[in-house]
Amino acid sequence: MPHKIGFTVISWSGHEGNYSAKKLMVHAPTVSGWRSTRFCPFPQEIILQLVERCCIRKLQLLAHQYLIPSKIEFHIGDRLPESSSPQQTHNLHRLGYVSLSDNEKTGFRARELKSVHVDAVGSYLKLTFHRNHVNQYNSYNQVALVALNILGDPVDGNEIGTAVNQLIDQYLNNSLYSSALDGTYTGYKCDSISPLDDLAFDMYQDPEVAHIIRLLDQKKQDMVREERFELAKKLKQAIADLQKVGERLGRYDVEKHSAIEREDYDTAKQKKEQLEAYRLTVYQQLELHDLLDISQVNIQPSIHIYTTVQNFRVNKIFKIKCMLLFIKDISSLPYDERPLPALRKRSSDQPVSELDEMPPLTDTATPCSPGAAGQPEPLTEKAQREASLPIDICGDSLVAGAYSKTWSYREDALLTVYKKLLEVPSGTPKAELRSMTRAAVFLCKKALTDKVSSVFLASLNLLRMILSEFIPNHQLGKSEISHCVEQTWNNLLSRTGESTLRLRTLAITFIQEMALFKEVRALQMVPVELVRPMQSSAPTRLALSRLELLEKLLEQLGTKDSGFTLDNVMRFLAGGLEHSAASVRELSVRVVQAMYHLHGKAVLNYLPPDDTSTRKNVLYKNLFDSLAKLDGNTINTQKPQKGAEKGDGEKEKEEIRSLQEQLAVLKEISVDDAGAVLYSLCIFCGERDESFTEDGLDLHYWKHCPMLQRCLQCRQVVEIASLTEHLLTECERRADFTQCPLCSEALTRDKLTEHAQSAACNRESLCGCSVFVSCSSRKHTQCCYKCDTRVQN
Repeated sequence: MPHKIGFTVISWSGHEGNYSAKKLMVHAPTVSGWRSTRFCPFPQEIILQLVERCCIRKLQLLAHQYLIPSKIEFHIGDRLPESSSPQQTHNLHRLGYVSLSDNEKTGFRARELKSVHVDAVGSYLKLTFHRNHVNQYNSYNQVALVALNILGDPVDGNEIGTAVNQLIDQYLNNSLYSSALDGTYTGYKCDSISPLDDLAFDMYQDPEVAHIIRLLDQKKQDMVREERFELAKKLKQAIADLQKVGERLGRYDVEKHSAIEREDYDTAKQKKEQLEAYRLTVYQQLELHDLLDISQVNIQPSIHIYTTVQNFRVNKIFKIKCMLLFIKDISSLPYDERPLPALRKRSSDQPVSELDEMPPLTDTATPCSPGAAGQPEPLTEKAQREASLPIDICGDSLVAGAYSKTWSYREDALLTVYKKLLEVPSGTPKAELRSMTRAAVFLCKKALTDKVSSVFLASLNLLRMILSEFIPNHQLGKSEISHCVEQTWNNLLSRTGESTLRLRTLAITFIQEMALFKEVRALQMVPVELVRPMQSSAPTRLALSRLELLEKLLEQLGTKDSGFTLDNVMRFLAGGLEHSAASVRELSVRVVQAMYHLHGKAVLNYLPPDDTSTRKNVLYKNLFDSLAKLDGNTINTQKPQKGAEKGDGEKEKEEIRSLQEQLAVLKEISVDDAGAVLYSLCIFCGERDESFTEDGLDLHYWKHCPMLQRCLQCRQVVEIASLTEHLLTECERRADFTQCPLCSEALTRDKLTEHAQSAACNRESLCGCSVFVSCSSRKHTQCCYKCDTRVQN
């Protein structure tokens, strides 16, 4: 049957930094793959030597998310091309090419996995990369390939010899992973390909766990052939558990490497300890069930073999395999390889009997209390009282899974409920249907707070099905819709304030979708709940999410018979305009302008009076100016020319009157009771100095005032508190800037991604009145807009 074919990268056009083409020989979650040099000439080429002459059946390529070639061409043959020969391409036979997506639809975040089915024989494979797709992130016109997988059948079994030995040496010397060598499987149909040979398996699995899974899979096939079905079933369950374990370990490893790149070494250390503790739990599970034996490992645990193998990775594999043999006489091991006494005591006194998930980083690293092997933990008395209705409807075992500390059981419980509801026959009594609905809603409500993304997604899918299919199809009425929304709303809304962008986006998208369901829309519950008054101290992300939802739903539902009214929306926006975060205030202004389009001057009744005192606040001044501009445009288009001239004259008088009022305010600030002009006060930082003459103040403003800063783009002096707004709306080079969605700082577009991944993002300062304010430059003193307290970063 077709299986994974090993290969060696023997030549390539060039590479950038540490992105050598030899990285393609390793499949693991943390691999970076090959990347061409900057501004490289095209086409770029990579030539591979297969470990054996084979008939290639399938090629799998994992593309980079934004360094994407427009197409990749393939050649195969039995002889290497001679670079000195003008007919060098004749040595290789052209198979064809594949085109790759420009990835614009995914926002250049997803990586495309391309599978190519071929039928060609050879020992060498050449990949030719053509010119890249152009996008904003690929500044240097590069192309890249994250991973490559070759699946095929050997043609000449006696030609492996030297090539295999060379490949083994290559892997031991250049790779930290051993599992890429393993690709032998039995028991499948001859025309099928094992899922364990698929590229996606290795790219999401911890390499060591993947190696164990393959050994267990081979043993499972042996048990099937021997008709030992109970053991085969046990191995099948162990493989399923280990796959989830391997994915989690792989994720920990990716997070560890990400922390290292950010130079966040505390997090990296924490992830390393978490990974090692979880791995120990897995190996204890293997010991408990005696899933592997000596014949599976083919290595003798002796000091001689250990000391003669010098490669670090082989040493580590040896230690793991010794664990799998669970060598009891540790005195036979080298001193520095013996387990610590604490670990020996723990492994002998407290065997862990379940492949469980590790607790969150905020908890201790002690594994959860185990239940029976292969089953979720029994329900506690508290859980039994709390979930009495679901237990009566769904049974103890399913509810135990929903309450389990193992995320896979929680996810499986939700999927089981989903399936059961879909299979309910149409003639079922209404009372029974209502009980089933409420039991499912109870479990769904609990799962909506789950920290594991797959469980959270399963709860959303279940809730969607209940609202859009189950209740309408069985005609359970508005009372059940109302109960479902009421029970789940608070948990749903809280997830829109998540720090994890993916979870936050899922929650926002679902609420928007739910509000448009026919049955939910008729009750007008989502709009009414969404615009409940907001406190100025509400969490920023949660406030932003509510405003984003309001803006989107206003466009789709309007304010007529939708649950949105002028009164409830404007009262909600009034709180947004007073929020401590600038991003929330700015988004509130935008929604107020949208309401002004719908309701005109009636909106002004919910805003402070448009007078001199209110206009001292820059936010309200800009808001009133924007609303006046909307009015002015409307008047100009409706009045004749003569009337327009008259209106212009009145507008000019109004501007003069406003300037006179502002001048009076400035005189009040700068003139004492005797009428003498006092230049000794800086109105920005509050500092007094006798040297602050008219010229002295100018010098103070330009060089010393901690509240002011010169814009490096246009050289204009602006308040630090408004520097971000200046760069985004006023600066001559404002087109070059965009706003960071995490910390609201203004950045050049090419620096946004780098900034978001750095430690400089999302920093805040706290003033005396507990209001968070942020400084764009991260260097200056600044003033809280509420209490005028000077805050030093």
